Amino acid sequence: MLNYSAEAPAVDLLFAALADSSRRLMVDRLTRGPASVSELARPLAMSLPAVIQHLHVLEASGLVRTEKIGRVRRCRIEPSGLRLAEDWVNARRRSWEERLDRLGEYLAEHPENPTTKE
Repeated sequence: MLNYSAEAPAVDLLFAALADSSRRLMVDRLTRGPASVSELARPLAMSLPAVIQHLHVLEASGLVRTEKIGRVRRCRIEPSGLRLAEDWVNARRRSWEERLDRLGEYLAEHPENPTTKE
């Protein structure tokens, strides 16, 4: 049975946002510091309205925050969004490490090869 927690919808939004390569490029750029929408759009082969739609997805996921300063919309990374992804991945890593540790202990206690028959 899958373990469904209260954080699952947030994690779903987060990974859905990161599923798109253009959004990952924007997040990657924003990890180096805040940027305007036009700065984020510059390396992408898409219209400004398309970039804004991608930014809405990133905002809804909690990865990015934007604010309007004068006539410019500035974007910045939201560290708590990245922490959510990191926590989710780390929990799965810990689970598998524990399982592999238990398997290693079992194999150390039972060194006989189960594939050979005498």
